[in-house]
Amino acid sequence: MDMTPDNSVDQTPDMTAQGAPDEIVQEGASALPQEELDRLTDALVAAFKTVFDPEIPVDIYELGLIYKVDVSDDRDVVVEMTLTAPGCPVAGEMPGWVQNAVEAVPGVRSCHVNLVFEPAWDQTRMSDEARLQLNMF
Repeated sequence: MDMTPDNSVDQTPDMTAQGAPDEIVQEGASALPQEELDRLTDALVAAFKTVFDPEIPVDIYELGLIYKVDVSDDRDVVVEMTLTAPGCPVAGEMPGWVQNAVEAVPGVRSCHVNLVFEPAWDQTRMSDEARLQLNMF
């Protein structure tokens, strides 16, 4: 995965044992204090957890659909995410849902969501919580 600019927060596809993203980490220097980055990270994860794939009763964060999150020093957020399938019926709508959720986070100035399909999503990206919700153990 490409490295993010020096002034960003990055959720890399570094995965836990089941493949779900384990955290958003700061890459490089930032003008934002660490306490503010931590607050934004927690708030962004909470925002992602409010967006659900309508065909699967699990939020997009636990499904592992969020690949990368960049937060600039000006608090502009860029999200790279995917869908469970390229032909997903909400492909045109879900990026807007994510954008709205992120822009509702206090302190975020703007959000842009990019849909990506490489690497392709598969079930190994889901967290244990998602697997439990779907009875996949």
